[in-house]
Amino acid sequence: MEPSLYAARRETLRSLLAAAELDALLVTGPENRRYLSGFSSDDPHWGALLITRGRQFLLTDFRYYGWAQQEAAGVETLLYRESLAATLAELVKEQGLRRLGCESAHLTLSQHQRLLTAVSAAGWQAEWRPQEDLVESLREVKDAQEVAAMTRALELTEAVLVQVSQELAPGRTERQVAWEIEKRLREQGAQLAFPPIVAAGANGAIPHHRPGDYRLKEGEPIIMDLGARVDGYCADLTRTLVLGEPDEHFRRLYSLVRAAQARAQEGLKAGLDSVAADALARDFIAGAGYGEAFGHSLGHGVGLAVHEAPALSPVQERRRVLKAGSVVTVEPGIYLTGWGGVRLENMALITPEGARVLTKCGYYEW
Repeated sequence: MEPSLYAARRETLRSLLAAAELDALLVTGPENRRYLSGFSSDDPHWGALLITRGRQFLLTDFRYYGWAQQEAAGVETLLYRESLAATLAELVKEQGLRRLGCESAHLTLSQHQRLLTAVSAAGWQAEWRPQEDLVESLREVKDAQEVAAMTRALELTEAVLVQVSQELAPGRTERQVAWEIEKRLREQGAQLAFPPIVAAGANGAIPHHRPGDYRLKEGEPIIMDLGARVDGYCADLTRTLVLGEPDEHFRRLYSLVRAAQARAQEGLKAGLDSVAADALARDFIAGAGYGEAFGHSLGHGVGLAVHEAPALSPVQERRRVLKAGSVVTVEPGIYLTGWGGVRLENMALITPEGARVLTKCGYYEW
């Protein structure tokens, strides 16, 4: 992405710093750091971005210094050799920063204590103010370049799903299928947004099952959940299918989940409350008698992280209004212990008029 885009993002953040009465924000979340600087390392420990009212500094060590210089255009890259905390403390003193924001979701207690000690040892007094969602609130609304990157990641994900699905056969293990997914995504030049999920038979009742040595069988549901990461941006896609002829029980549950997903996609739009968004599918599934079998949120935001704001969740504490430009998943499911599960997942772009489904992959037909 163009350096001017990162500069514009930092200027928007600075308006939030002013409103929060902060002199600077220490950014330690890898996705937030990349969003504001372009530095693509996903290691949370080796690089901190300090955004002040007028400047921006990326502090990293010898292993990442050249990489950071190449990617973080318009950012002053500083090398530390012994201690990030000590180098940062000297910088805080040099810049005369008194009110510092830190990302409470990404800075550990031990890191925070080291920063306090280092700043005090440098002969400077500064107040550290924990912040939540300052950068995440900006990331929630995607620009055209971000949507394009996610679309490329999704197209690759869909192509791999189709390829692997066509090659499924009884006797293959979940682990073998998951490796085939991972191998093909990497061979196409993508990274993994997350480890692929392949859950066959009764394992499908565990939404985030870890693929093992269970062998695929005819007539049993198979959930496959996968996602590529392209240019830092993630895709997320789930389909459920059956080898051979499905029974009436599977047909009924599959049709119910598909109808719930369609209902949600038709009702989503900017300005809708996230709890109400979740209810679009949840009430439909509950009305069919399977409310207790749908135990996770309807969906989540997708971007530089595969799970980010907004959450389409029934939890009141996570309630927020959906914004135009958010990209979310729509993934209702039904999970029955001892039998398995059905989950269908699409990605959709929230607009003022509704939701534009980005996923083109078809559904299982029998």
